[in-house]
Amino acid sequence: MDNQVPKYVTQERAALLLGIPEEELRWISSELELGHTERVGDQKETYFTYEELRQICLLSRHQLIRGKF
Repeated sequence: MDNQVPKYVTQERAALLLGIPEEELRWISSELELGHTERVGDQKETYFTYEELRQICLLSRHQLIRGKF
């Protein structure tokens, strides 16, 4: 059985891990310029590293406390 942790997380999974809606994650990540999007034909998927998720989590929590998001 392969127990390796993936390097990237899809936007859907990232939203679940962070406990926020995908729309909110999409907005936060565009504001912070985090994540990367890959396109295949007319479909696209956004991926995040665990470090990017950590940054989003810390910054969004800080901004929520300050009332900016």
